[in-house]
Amino acid sequence: MGHRFSKRKLEGTENLSPGRFSVSEEAPPHYSSYSTGSEMAVSMETPTQRPSEVVNSRQDNRRPSIYSTMDAMPHLEFYANATATGRIRRCRPSLETLRKTVDVGHMLNMGDSGRGSVSALQESEIESEENGPGGKTAQPVRFGWITGVMIRCMLNIWGVILFLRLSWITSQAGILLTWLIILMSVLVTSITALSVSAISTNGRVSSGGAYFMISRTLGPELGGPIGVVFSFANALACALNTVGFAETVRDLLIEYDSQIVDSVNDVRIIGSITVTVLLLISLAGMEWESKTQILFFLVLMVSFVNYFVGTLIPATPQKQSIGVFGYRSEIFLENLFPDWRGADGDFFRMFAIFFPSAIGILAGANISGDLKEPEIAIPRGTLMAIFWTTVSYLAISSTVGACVLRDASGSMNDSLPLNFSEPCEGLSCGLGWNFTECQQSGTCTFGLANNFQVLIQVSGFGPLIYAGIFAATLSSALAFLVSAPKVFQCLCKDNIYPFIGFFAKGYGKNNEPLRAYLLCYIIAMCFILIAELNVIAPLISNFFLCSYALINFSCFHASITNSPGWRPSFRYFSPWTGLFGAVISVVLMFLLTWWAALIAFGLIIFLFGYVVYKKPGVNWGSSVQASTYNMALSYSVSLAGVEDHVKNYRPQCLVLTGPPTLRPALVDFVGSFTKNVSLMICDSSALKRPNKKNGSWLNQRKVRSFYTSFKASDLREGARHLLQASGLGKLKPNILVMGFKMNWHESSSKGIEDYINTIYDAFDSNHGVCVLRMMDGLDIRDELETEGMLCSSVCNTANDQIKTVFQSNQGKKTIDVYWISDDGGLTLLVPYLLTRRKCWRRSKVRVFIIGEQQTMENDRKEMMTLLQRFRLDVHDVIVVTDSERPPLAKKRFEETLAPFRLNEGQLDERTAQQQRTEFTWKVTDKEMDALRPKSEKKVRLNELIRRNSKYAALVLVSLPVAQADCPSSLYMSWLDTLSYGIHCPVLLIRGNQQNVMTFYCQ
Repeated sequence: MGHRFSKRKLEGTENLSPGRFSVSEEAPPHYSSYSTGSEMAVSMETPTQRPSEVVNSRQDNRRPSIYSTMDAMPHLEFYANATATGRIRRCRPSLETLRKTVDVGHMLNMGDSGRGSVSALQESEIESEENGPGGKTAQPVRFGWITGVMIRCMLNIWGVILFLRLSWITSQAGILLTWLIILMSVLVTSITALSVSAISTNGRVSSGGAYFMISRTLGPELGGPIGVVFSFANALACALNTVGFAETVRDLLIEYDSQIVDSVNDVRIIGSITVTVLLLISLAGMEWESKTQILFFLVLMVSFVNYFVGTLIPATPQKQSIGVFGYRSEIFLENLFPDWRGADGDFFRMFAIFFPSAIGILAGANISGDLKEPEIAIPRGTLMAIFWTTVSYLAISSTVGACVLRDASGSMNDSLPLNFSEPCEGLSCGLGWNFTECQQSGTCTFGLANNFQVLIQVSGFGPLIYAGIFAATLSSALAFLVSAPKVFQCLCKDNIYPFIGFFAKGYGKNNEPLRAYLLCYIIAMCFILIAELNVIAPLISNFFLCSYALINFSCFHASITNSPGWRPSFRYFSPWTGLFGAVISVVLMFLLTWWAALIAFGLIIFLFGYVVYKKPGVNWGSSVQASTYNMALSYSVSLAGVEDHVKNYRPQCLVLTGPPTLRPALVDFVGSFTKNVSLMICDSSALKRPNKKNGSWLNQRKVRSFYTSFKASDLREGARHLLQASGLGKLKPNILVMGFKMNWHESSSKGIEDYINTIYDAFDSNHGVCVLRMMDGLDIRDELETEGMLCSSVCNTANDQIKTVFQSNQGKKTIDVYWISDDGGLTLLVPYLLTRRKCWRRSKVRVFIIGEQQTMENDRKEMMTLLQRFRLDVHDVIVVTDSERPPLAKKRFEETLAPFRLNEGQLDERTAQQQRTEFTWKVTDKEMDALRPKSEKKVRLNELIRRNSKYAALVLVSLPVAQADCPSSLYMSWLDTLSYGIHCPVLLIRGNQQNVMTFYCQ
């Protein structure tokens, strides 16, 4: 695999094709030998080759292992996910390929034609994908950690809240509590960033951002719901920032007396136009979007410098009239503590309004498919963005709180003369202004508490702050408009929910989700029409907190499962910080807006229930799977130390099904009384190789069973090994279940011997035995072939599920139990378990026992008392008193057994002795005479069953236990006789003679 063989030529090396090995007398040759079987292929390579002869990196990666020319050296591409790369990849040779004998001479003679192998074909397809008509296709745009993550996250965090609400929050909560709000938000986002960093460095992250991380960590059950919620939250965040931009433009229009309609409709009109322009930028491609973001970032930097310079410039009288005085210690101390006002005046309401400003930490992770090295870019860029934006928020909240009063009138007439005698209250009096009147009447229109444009008023040049507001709101809106479709596209590709596959299609070199862009645009447009920033913000907070909770829980859950596959290269995280982040996120959801939290959880529970019900056919190696293994292993080990007790007995069945798809009735019957109760293992001991479709067939049929394929030379050998090796610890089978051998008359002597000896082996290993017989047989091969549904691999597809009698509602039919021999109670336990199932619930159990006419009533009362002690709901107990009568029809039994008789009377003594030694499976005259009474009782019992159980749904009969010297053919005829001619399924059952039922409490 991956090596090019060539025919050796020691002469005429100039004819070698480029990239081939050559021999030169000018330099010592380099030898490398590759062993293939008993022969050796030797090649010589010259260190000094012409450029055309240098082996390129792709050819060098195809060099084989020193063990074999077919074997391959380790290579990154062998471990790559073909679906992730989107192209056909080379694969290492399989064990089957390595074990095949290779004709080295033939391979050497192939020369360049040897590249007709699968690997060469795959490589040529890879090269054809990488090279377009002109030699190269357009490469997708990929971003580094600064432009792709850090700048993008900072722009998302510096959103509408920073410029339009931070000063107002500072006036309400005071500087100290505002810092607390900021640090609480940062705590949640920082812990989430650590969890994101851990998940993103545990293998290569594809497109899909937070959804991809959660779904691949916790599985589709939680990944699907959070993908929907997170996509929706990003669309809402786009609407939030667009409304913030529209509010700013509206205020500018009001300032210049240029309203379009009114204050509310102006926000709707401006917001609709803005989001449409942003959509056009997004549709232009990621390259244009990235350039736009860099422009916004530069504008923001200039506006920040402009603001901080403005705080240092001495305030003019005009600025002082609106409450701006520059740095004053008394203003700082006054604004240090809270002053709650209005309906929104409480801590958690302020937190709910501020928190959306911190939600941008996933902006870089959301475009993980467009990053050069997401495992490096996401941790570095996200954490750096959180640090710098936190510093900026703390700095702006403290500086604006040290420069601006909470209330100001904006009137120059409120300036106090040097010698004033008017009544004046408040801090403004000491600063030369009297704002008492507007403070007492609540008519102040300026100051931290009354005006959202404070940062503009403080800055050195107001229009630059407007530019910063535009840059912050538009950049955040643009980033969310890009993030939502990217996440939703990944969800649609996974096909977890119906009717969303339409939005999975991508276009262009970056696989842009144009359809998802339009969907996000429509959602954002709907919420823009609300036109209320303070209404949208709490909704977004809850949806993002829900996402953060699941991200943190994903990291925690993946860590505590101790899965070898959890190996993040990012080490600065703890599973307990992840758990803390998950808990505090959920708590904050309800503290902020309880009704929005209920909506979010209700939506997630609904989506979660749908995925659990549908069970999508995906396998992502989730931590839930690892946790299931951990729990199973832990409980299995714990169970091994628990002593057996009759009250804890469970029928654990080893079912010899062959391919289970060909004997569905046998599978359905055992599954009926083991489902959710005990262990069921379906085994096939005759297949040449395992067939994974049999296991999936069981899952599709909703049969809770393990399936294993066991290769053996015959039935007995396979069953014997399975009886010894199946199961784990206490989870080992204690009952062998088989189908009745319908064709035993035509079978070879060895076939009968193997079948009967399998039953004997089960008894010898202290297992119970069940043999199921149906009048038409269990094997449906002929039926499938007739209907044209049997596939070449002897395995049905999901649509070929055939319904059996054990899946049908049995109504009020009876389950007749012929408890002929006491086996410990298994004969009674199985029908009891059956009646717990829905389709058998109305069936009535009747127990037949053997007795005598004179003691019939006593026998019946004794059995009724025993069954009551067992707490079994038995409809009736019937005592059979005529079992000792001679059978009415012995002819069939004699005819059935005739081919297996030795007929010694027709042979001389020597020949008879020779045949007795050679054909041990045949029945001698002596054995026939000795066992004739037993045989006749079997015939008589069959007559009684056929008479009494004409309308039964199921008949259970105690399986006879033959002595060691009983010929296999005679025992087989007993089983055939007992179950012959009964229209309903018959189960020949025998426990291992140990109690499985008790009426004692301990």
